[in-house]
Amino acid sequence: MFRPVSRTWLILDIIGAVFGLAVTTPLTFVTGDTGLSKWILSAPAAVTVYVLVAIILWGAAAICRLSPALAIGIAWVGAALQMAAGLPPAAYDLAILVVLFATAAWGTTRVLWIGGISALGGGVLGGIYFAVVWSGELGTDPAAAMRAAMLAGLMATVFVLAMVMSWGTGLLWRVVLNGRATQMARAQAELLAAEEQERVRIARDMHDIVAHSLAVVIAQADGARYAATVKPEAATEALGTIAQIARGALSDVRLLLTQLRHRQGDGPQPTLADLETLFAQVRQAGVEPRITVDPMPPGEPPGAIQLAVYRILQEALTNAIRHGDGAVDVHLAWLPDRVEVHVANGMSAASVPNPGGHGVIGMRERAQLMGGTLQAGQEGERFVVRATLPIAGAQA
Repeated sequence: MFRPVSRTWLILDIIGAVFGLAVTTPLTFVTGDTGLSKWILSAPAAVTVYVLVAIILWGAAAICRLSPALAIGIAWVGAALQMAAGLPPAAYDLAILVVLFATAAWGTTRVLWIGGISALGGGVLGGIYFAVVWSGELGTDPAAAMRAAMLAGLMATVFVLAMVMSWGTGLLWRVVLNGRATQMARAQAELLAAEEQERVRIARDMHDIVAHSLAVVIAQADGARYAATVKPEAATEALGTIAQIARGALSDVRLLLTQLRHRQGDGPQPTLADLETLFAQVRQAGVEPRITVDPMPPGEPPGAIQLAVYRILQEALTNAIRHGDGAVDVHLAWLPDRVEVHVANGMSAASVPNPGGHGVIGMRERAQLMGGTLQAGQEGERFVVRATLPIAGAQA
């Protein structure tokens, strides 16, 4: 029944209605024929009813934004009272146009159609009422009655046009408001989608960096603990590797946090040139990758492909460090239109990678962003990662 309306708009509507009442009521007595109602009411009673009807109609206009349904009901009560008292159309009837506009602009679907029916029916009823009133005054001979009927038809047409135009203007405003709301909702949805994609990207980069670095650090720390009593220099070398990897991971994490906080700058963007460093870290963690590249890259691959290949290999090798048995086979095939990545490692009996974990999900997302595919899962006694990335799509 009532819509949420700000206090400012409600006050403005009330002020506007009071202004309309103050302007149209005197105009009614200046331009109207109050004696027209003498066949029902005396002149003093007619003036009283004039003022009462004006208050009712402009009162409906005052709440038309707050409650269009209640406003149209009150407007019908005022119009019925006006016709029952035999009062002719007057300036204060402009409030009815305001109410019809409100039913189309802010009413529910049901109120919208009630307003449309009221515009048509009210206009026709007003014309018939006008004909009856004027027939009673001017119907002294057939010619006068004909003139009254023609005038009544003309007035009915004017009433219908005015009311329908007011209702149609409200309907147009409703379409504008709905368009704005739809546009705002679309913009909000696009913003949320962009933010979600950004969070997923940062989470993916964070996982790749932290998971790989921690896997190498844990492997080095375990090796240093066992080697400390037998070969102290190996423990010192392991500690140096741990410090180097930790510093690199800290630098990458700082870049990601800067990007997350300030929405500027690029995150860590490794290339194929960094693969040797990655393989060296894997070897230091106790896993020996057997690497095959056939055929070699035809020129310089796109940066997005280089990043995707690096991150997929990084996660696959991290899984090999955490869950493998110490050996991993890496094969890269740089074909003219695509690059194929194949990583396979044996699995230790104590630990089996989860195909639905964050790392596998991140690898699959990277491949899909490039328009490619990735499968990861257990094949016999090995865990295999296969990815195909189209190079043409990355260039486009």
